Amino acid sequence: MRKKHNKHDILKKSLMDDIKKTRLELETAYAGFQYASDPDLIDCYIYEINSADLRYRYLINQIKELSVGENAG
Repeated sequence: MRKKHNKHDILKKSLMDDIKKTRLELETAYAGFQYASDPDLIDCYIYEINSADLRYRYLINQIKELSVGENAG
């Protein structure tokens, strides 16, 4: 039982680390977008923002599901 708990804790920590990393990527992309003037660069930042936002939402949903499973089990 202890090993299962450790795997759960490792997964939760990994998800939290990914969430922090993705939040930083999102903030960086927004900051770059604020100062971009070239249309190609603007498109690049829009792509980065959309990509990071989708990943962030996915990770948030994963951590929520993990928490629900934690409370049910």
